[in-house]
Amino acid sequence: MDYTPTPSQTVGPFFMIGFAGPLLISHIAAPGVPGERVKLVCTVFAGENQPVNDALIEIWQANAEGKYNHSGDPQEKPVDPSFLGFGRQGTDDLGVCVFHTIKPGRVPANDGSLQAPHLVVGVFTRGVLQRLPTRIYFAGDPANDSDPVLALVPAARRVTLLAQPVPGEPETWRFDVHLTGARETVFFDI
Repeated sequence: MDYTPTPSQTVGPFFMIGFAGPLLISHIAAPGVPGERVKLVCTVFAGENQPVNDALIEIWQANAEGKYNHSGDPQEKPVDPSFLGFGRQGTDDLGVCVFHTIKPGRVPANDGSLQAPHLVVGVFTRGVLQRLPTRIYFAGDPANDSDPVLALVPAARRVTLLAQPVPGEPETWRFDVHLTGARETVFFDI
C-alpha cells in the first residue's frame, strides 16, 4: 500500500458561524461601572495592509481598581457585577470591531511590582491554528515606562502594543493588529 500525503488545510473561515449572538460581547463594562470610559476600535490587517474581515478578538481585563473578575484573582478588592472583564468580537468587512469598556487599573506582576494598565488580547484568524496572544497598552500612560512585560519588548517594537487616542473623539482609542509585515504586532509566546 502506498501512502500519499494529502494537502494541508487551514482553519476557517468559521468565526462568524461559531461565534454569534450572545457569544459576542462588545460591552465589557456596563454604564455606571466605576472607571474612565473607553471605546476601543480594533482593526486587523493582513500582509499588504488588507483588512481581515473574519478575525475574532477576545479581550480580558482588570477593573479600574486592578482586580480581575475571576476567582483566580486573590486580591481583596471589590468587583462590580456589571463589569464582565471579558469581551469577544468578530471583525466586519473593514477588519474592524469595537469594544466599550473602562481603562483597567494596574495589576500586580509576578515580582509584586505593578504593571501598566493593559488589556490581554487573543487574536484568532484564518490560517492560524492557535490564538495569537498580545496586549494593548495606552499610549502616553506614564506607567508604561516601568511595566515589566513591556520592558521585555525591544523599544522600537513597543509602539505595536500601544492604543492611540483618536483626535476629536474623547474616550476613543484605536488599536491596529498587523498579522505580518514591517508593522507586525508583537505577539507573545505563552
